[in-house]
Amino acid sequence: MQMIWKHVARRRNTRRDCTVDWEHNLKNWQIYLSSRIKINEVILSEAIPIIDVFAGPGGLGEGFSAFGRNRTDRIFKIGLSVEKEPFAHSTLELRCFFRQFNYNDVPTDYYELLRGEITRDELFSRFPKESNSARKEAWCAELGSGQEFDDELDRRISNVIGNNDKWVLIGGPPCQAYSVIGRARVNKENDDRNYLYIEYLRIIAKHRPAVFVMENVKGILSSNVQGQQIFEQILSDLKEPVYGDLKGCKYKIYSLVKSVDETQNDITALKPEDFIVECEKYGIPQARHRVILLGVREDLDHCRPDILTPKTTVPIDSVLKGLPRLRSGFSKETDGPAIWRQQLRESSDEEWIESIREEIDSQFAEELSRMLSKIKCPLDDRGSEFLKCHAPVSDDLKWWYEDNRLGGICNHTSRGHMRTDVYRYVYASYFTSFYGSSPKLHEFPSALQPEHKNAKSGHFNDRFRVQAYGRPSTTITCHISKDGHYYIHPDYTQCRSLTVREAARIQTFPDNYFFCGGRTPQYVQVGNAVPPLLAHQIAGIVYGILNRTS
Repeated sequence: MQMIWKHVARRRNTRRDCTVDWEHNLKNWQIYLSSRIKINEVILSEAIPIIDVFAGPGGLGEGFSAFGRNRTDRIFKIGLSVEKEPFAHSTLELRCFFRQFNYNDVPTDYYELLRGEITRDELFSRFPKESNSARKEAWCAELGSGQEFDDELDRRISNVIGNNDKWVLIGGPPCQAYSVIGRARVNKENDDRNYLYIEYLRIIAKHRPAVFVMENVKGILSSNVQGQQIFEQILSDLKEPVYGDLKGCKYKIYSLVKSVDETQNDITALKPEDFIVECEKYGIPQARHRVILLGVREDLDHCRPDILTPKTTVPIDSVLKGLPRLRSGFSKETDGPAIWRQQLRESSDEEWIESIREEIDSQFAEELSRMLSKIKCPLDDRGSEFLKCHAPVSDDLKWWYEDNRLGGICNHTSRGHMRTDVYRYVYASYFTSFYGSSPKLHEFPSALQPEHKNAKSGHFNDRFRVQAYGRPSTTITCHISKDGHYYIHPDYTQCRSLTVREAARIQTFPDNYFFCGGRTPQYVQVGNAVPPLLAHQIAGIVYGILNRTS
């Protein structure tokens, strides 16, 4: 720096002493740098408020709150999370408690709860300040439930953001009415869920966030009501939010995966499919495709946002193989490890094996039969809500998933299945290992064909699907709560569907993220969530916008 100012001084044609001149300018330069450093310190030390609506168990919020999690000062701070489902809210509230502490300072009591050593009430009573903050942050309420609710929501949002106009709104309206399946089953004109995004719009119009992130299923791109494309209307509304007498600021709407030229209009330059984020391209071990919109308030739109950076494909092996092996259970009949082992070993001589030998492949049938005759019950049997163990992920993902203070794994319990389904699962998983792809329904032997009348219609050819090693899984949805047919574990010696923890790992929830409620609501929460590791990458883009505009 001194050399620069000496060079400047030498070039000046003045009578002042050069040394005095460059020292004077150096002092000014240092003052300038000092002021810039202070400005940057203010930007980085004041956490950016986040309002999370339709929060579910908190996947989107987790990605933002974990951004820069090893810092002592937060970059993003979740100020309010709104969710109507009681079990998801319970999960959300517990995670809000976790977030009251710096990541490395979470008390051991939290881990005692996850290990089942203390109750939730005991944990919260030991930390009244943090538990009260968590209860205030996680609000169990339903958006769009009336004026009284809107007034209370507005009050809570105002308390969080204060005079700060650099805050972020995140979330996505419930997507059932937009989904491909939903479009065939609901009367869209009379389904209020089509317009729940209007509640999201009202918040934008009234409170004017600097940035918003809105997520939904890709079925929204083709959904229409009375002949009008819903997605076109949503884009138009979000660009210039208006709700009743409320007229908000204008916004530019961006894709997270495709940039547009500076001279192009943000909406007209992009096709609807340009807003689809294919998660497997960004380090998520799951082929989950979702529409995600990034809105930037027009007064902050000084430069185009970054887009997501493609990453190496992550197969499910990276997150599943380190988890404890479990067996399936038998539902609607006596179950136990010895019974399970006996039934599978004896099945090697049953009719369905002979059916495979005659209809599919005799060599395949012989090897499957040999495997079943030697099958052993896993040491951890069917698992539990907490298993003391070491459950590693691949080295490049340890930073995100693992927490050495936990000492095990949560929510890792297998389901019980009808015995015929257990046979179908072991057949399908062995078939996948043997042939390299999950079998279609017509590739099942007659003895394992489902009995319902629509089985041979051709509409259910993927009724049983193995999540194969060596590639990302298919989309984890809340349907996993109903049965495990689409989510068969690739290890044929376990003869089962995925556990909640396995689904959560595929969804990229950290291992210290505990899901509350029974197993069915746990599956629903995981299936409905945004992958937190994807949200973490989106948080980086949002932070870049706000940091640059500041």
